[in-house]
This record gives sequence, structure tokens and C-alpha cells, in this order.
Amino acid sequence: MNNDTISTMITTTRNANTRRKVTIRIPATKMTRCIGRILLEEGFVKNVAEHKQNMKEFLDVSLKHQGKKRDPYITTIKRISKPGLRIYSDHQGIPKILGGMGIVIPPTSYGLVTDREARRKKIGGEILCHVW
Repeated sequence: MNNDTISTMITTTRNANTRRKVTIRIPATKMTRCIGRILLEEGFVKNVAEHKQNMKEFLDVSLKHQGKKRDPYITTIKRISKPGLRIYSDHQGIPKILGGMGIVIPPTSYGLVTDREARRKKIGGEILCHVW
């Protein structure tokens, strides 16, 4: 049993993109809901819906694809800060991914935000993952 639901979400999304799947189902927690909301707001996924099955909550995430070859919108999603090695940064040290084309998701004292919002509010935090 995996206790790290964030890495489960990231790995499931990465594997579904390589297999060109349309939807994925991941366990619903507060963090995975926030990550799904950010991916939806930034336009990386089509839809995020909650689903309850056998007293367990899941998120059904519809992935976006483009063109006839169904190339995924999310080319790379990578976990940076892990349970064994936490990576922290202040607002000036948050990296820019592809000159602003990608996003970094840092959990801050204001909740999960994008890197642009963290720089604007001048708050730092743990670097959770990179998405581009």
C-alpha cells in the first residue's frame, strides 16, 4: 500500500499520458484535489470530477490531448520534493519552467498555488512538482 498519494497521482498521470488514456482514477485527498484544481485552471486537464465507490472517494481526471496523434498536453510531470528529501525555496528561488510555459506547484501557507502566484504574493514553500 502506498501512503504517498501525491506521487501516486503524478505517476498515474505520467503513465496514462504515455498510454494516451482519456481518464484516470486516483484516490481523493485534500492535496490531490488541490493539484487537480490547479491542473484544471492552468489548462492541462479537461475535467476533474469526484466519484465515490465502496465508501472510498476517487477523483476522475479527464486528460487533454491534441491533434490526430492524440499527443498529451502534459509532456512532463515530475515530483521534486519527496518524503525522504524535502526541497524548499523562497519566492525568488522558485524556478521558471520553460520560461513560464510550465508550472511549479508549491504548497504555501496560503494553500497550493502556482509559481506565478507565489512570486506575486512573495511567499515561498516546498517545491512539490513541475508540470509542462
